[in-house]
Amino acid sequence: MSATDTDAGAALPKVRADYLPLLLPIAMALIALPFIPSGSTWVTLTIAGLAMGMMIFVMASGLTLIFGLMDVLNFGHGAFIAIGAYMAALVLVPLTGWMQADSVWLNLAAVIPAVALAVGVTGLLGLAFERIVIAPVYGQHLKQILITMGGMIVAEQILYVFFGPQQIPLPLPATLRGSFMIGEAAIEKYRIVCVVVGLTVFLAMLLVLNRTKIGLLIRAGVENTEMVEALGYRITRLFVGVFMAGSTLAGLGGVMWGLYREQVNAAMGGELLVLVFIVVIIGGLGSVTGCFIGALLVALATNYIGFLVPKLALVTDILLMVAVLLWRPRGLYPVTSR
Repeated sequence: MSATDTDAGAALPKVRADYLPLLLPIAMALIALPFIPSGSTWVTLTIAGLAMGMMIFVMASGLTLIFGLMDVLNFGHGAFIAIGAYMAALVLVPLTGWMQADSVWLNLAAVIPAVALAVGVTGLLGLAFERIVIAPVYGQHLKQILITMGGMIVAEQILYVFFGPQQIPLPLPATLRGSFMIGEAAIEKYRIVCVVVGLTVFLAMLLVLNRTKIGLLIRAGVENTEMVEALGYRITRLFVGVFMAGSTLAGLGGVMWGLYREQVNAAMGGELLVLVFIVVIIGGLGSVTGCFIGALLVALATNYIGFLVPKLALVTDILLMVAVLLWRPRGLYPVTSR
């Protein structure tokens, strides 16, 4: 006698939804509240932390897919961050007049081509990097570390050759300068833009991964690469696409970070690489949601601790990673057993 649909459905194991990590950023903000001298300061620090977290997430989200799906330790990811920022500078510096104009349209006319050039160049470089550098060392972690780290050093030196060692100013558009008030709290306009962009990227990635065939293949590839290949799909093309997408997101994050710091330098990618890896490890390999939460936790903790105990600010990220891994050794939302 065949089992009914109800019986078959009842036989499947039920996966319990894990909402606890989602509450961690909220819990951190509430725990910090009593220690901050005023409510307006707490709001300012929290919004600043959210904006920083969104920028870190954009940079780290591509790496978590590359790390989780392709099992590639890409220490060259920081190079794409710096290259994206420099490509934006190539457009924005000559258009300084448009950037300084008190016109949203002129500002957009400068920023949109800059972002387009940054993501386009980093995407194409990601394609070349994956085909030339990464493809020969799939499955060889030690070689991946050495060759991608070498690639980042070479890229950094090439940036020094073309642009020099000095920092290049990258001023914000005039319409994004300044702040507005929420009660007594001053909120910078650019930080709100960063929050909106970060949320848009996050929601778009969730939509692609959960609602499209490409997303299904990516998630299946994270779990079992051999199975996807056995079904007749060319996993190599999927790897190339994921690597290009990750490089593109790194370039976009580089533009956002360069505008946030209002300057660009060749070493910025290497400086951010450790932070990006910490976020990926906290979130869990291959998990976009985990990466999102990890970025928020790192940014909020850095802001709160930097305000309350400045001497601990430099080790906040490491201490947070240790605490999370002691609780969940595979990260908040791991989607791969590697």
